[in-house]
This record gives sequence, structure tokens and C-alpha cells, in this order.
Amino acid sequence: MQPGLIAGVDEVGRGPLAGDVFACAVILPDEHPIIGLTDSKKLSASRRQTLAEQIHQHALSLAIGRASVAEIDAMNIHHATLLAMQRAVLGLNKVPQQVWVDGRHCPKLPYPTTAIIQGDQNKPVISAASIVAKVTRDAYMQQLDQQYPGYGLAQHKGYPTAQHVQALTQLGVSPIHRRSFAPVKQLLTMAS
Repeated sequence: MQPGLIAGVDEVGRGPLAGDVFACAVILPDEHPIIGLTDSKKLSASRRQTLAEQIHQHALSLAIGRASVAEIDAMNIHHATLLAMQRAVLGLNKVPQQVWVDGRHCPKLPYPTTAIIQGDQNKPVISAASIVAKVTRDAYMQQLDQQYPGYGLAQHKGYPTAQHVQALTQLGVSPIHRRSFAPVKQLLTMAS
């Protein structure tokens, strides 16, 4: 095991009504600090994209994990998120000495793991994971928007906006919608 390697982990996509939940695990080098890393939600889309490219370029190791809509519906979003995080960390091609996870809960891992509240704001390695997870999931939602037009997925990324709920009411529930989430479940109940 290489000493000092810390993997930062964050997820994106807990709240949407549609699409997979994504997580990223990243190990950054000490000698190439990336300037401007912070919580992905505090950055513009173009700034996130620029930083994501720098992270991909300089990371010692980086992996994406995800849990599917079916897994979310089967096990609930909390457990699906932990599964996506676990998959991301286990996908790294370097063994971390420690894993820092944004939030209150840690996935089961064979490494020392610490949950850090607001880690995406305070720990650059978690910020990096936050940014890459967000950029990756946003690109995935753009693809889903092409496959399932009319829901506005490219704009709201699957979150329960008024536009999305209205589109769901008009177009019905698609295969990429989370059936266990209340607004979708209500529509399915009304339709049956």
C-alpha cells in the first residue's frame, strides 16, 4: 500500500425522480494542486467542466460508480447511494490508505473510511469527486433527454421541478423514472 493516498468520494443524484445515482472516487497528487476546487453546486456548469477536465488530467486514480433506477427502487436511495460509492472506490486502480466520504454515512469498504460533513466544501479531494460526479451525471442526463424527449431532463437533470412533474403527468412514467419516489408512485397509483 502506498502511504498517504487519500480517496475523496461524493455522490450526485439522490433527489431526482429519474436516472441513476452516481458517485466518484478520486485520488489527487500532492504536487499538482488544482485551484478552485469547492462544492460542485457552488460552481457554474462551465467552471465545473473546466475543473473536471483538470481533475481527469492530474488524478492519480479516478473511478465512477453508479446504482441503477432498478437498484434504487429495490433497496432505497440511501442504500443505492452507498452502493454507488462502494463501486466507485473499488473501481480505483490504486489502493487508498484512507477514504474520505462527503456526508454522514460511509459505504462498507476494506479501507479506513471517514464521513465528513460538508467535506465537498472543506476537503479538495472530496470537492474533486463532487465535481466529476456532477459533470458525469449531467452528461448522462443529456443522453437520457435524447432517448426520452419531452420530460426536460437536460434542463432539470431529473429533479422534481414543476416542469418535470407536469411532463410526467402528461407523458406518463418512463422506464428511467424511480417508481419508489412519491411523485412517481402517486402517478402510477392514479393510473392503475
